[in-house]
Amino acid sequence: MKNIAVIMGGYSSEYQISIKSGNVVYETLDRQKYRPYRIVITAERWFHLTDDHREIAVNRGDFSVEIDGETIFFDAVFNAIHGSPGEDGLLQAYFELLGIPQNSCNYYQAALTFNKRDLLAVLRPYGIKMAKSFYVNKGDVVDFEAIVDTVGLPCFVKPNKSGSSFGISKVKDKAALPEALEVAFAEDHEVLIESFLDGTEVSIGVLRIDGEVKALPITEIVSENDFFDYEAKYEGKSQEITPARISEELAEKVRAAAIKAYTILGMKGFSRSEFILVNDEPYMLEMNTIPGLTKESLIPQQAAVAGISLQDLFTNSIEDSMR
Repeated sequence: MKNIAVIMGGYSSEYQISIKSGNVVYETLDRQKYRPYRIVITAERWFHLTDDHREIAVNRGDFSVEIDGETIFFDAVFNAIHGSPGEDGLLQAYFELLGIPQNSCNYYQAALTFNKRDLLAVLRPYGIKMAKSFYVNKGDVVDFEAIVDTVGLPCFVKPNKSGSSFGISKVKDKAALPEALEVAFAEDHEVLIESFLDGTEVSIGVLRIDGEVKALPITEIVSENDFFDYEAKYEGKSQEITPARISEELAEKVRAAAIKAYTILGMKGFSRSEFILVNDEPYMLEMNTIPGLTKESLIPQQAAVAGISLQDLFTNSIEDSMR
């Protein structure tokens, strides 16, 4: 029986979503194979949360916990932390130094994909299509004319490193750009401004199953709001249709682009990539390496359509990490 640490929490605005994802993993893991432990990581402290709600400190020197006089070491880590330090490479590097397998991508890939700007710069030369973009760092003198000339209006203003659509604004008028930048800078000191792509938004999961890279069914996203924002993602303000209502020819282009990006980057674990389909071509927006695993999340929806239970999905992920 293997001891599995399910890590959740984190330092970002996505803390509560991560707790939800982590609890889904904790409740779903196969008790015939694994002995799971909830490990909550916050900026102040790391602790094991027991079923009777005791909080037991984690020894960060070797990532162990002492429960009723017994020291528990972990055979593998299931990472359910969205945002820092679980999605940006910090914990991946820590576990690599300790020699503990973890189920998400490695630290370099995590840091790269968490930085939308750098991810797109790496993938662009490989022919993966993407929106026009403009970058602003906190403290820069902002040339609003240059932004509009480069990306046009409407445009999207996004924190470079954040998830769950925190800090994103759709800007239709140049006068609204300063406020949108302020909202984005509340999440990150780097901001990415992208041209608006008028098309169908889709999301696709990619993972390794028995050592082979495979794509899950594609989800079409129809938001009731102006875009797929936090409300649309987590508060039911969207329709998520799996499989997407697109031609098989276009679906194959999306699968090929998602698998190509995953392979180019040398990924492992889950990824979930977002695309906008314009004139029968997929344009990549971003890649998430710790996608949501709540009941409302897209990867569980896609796995269900593929006939993969959540338990099998999580088992495959753990076994792949320990291979």
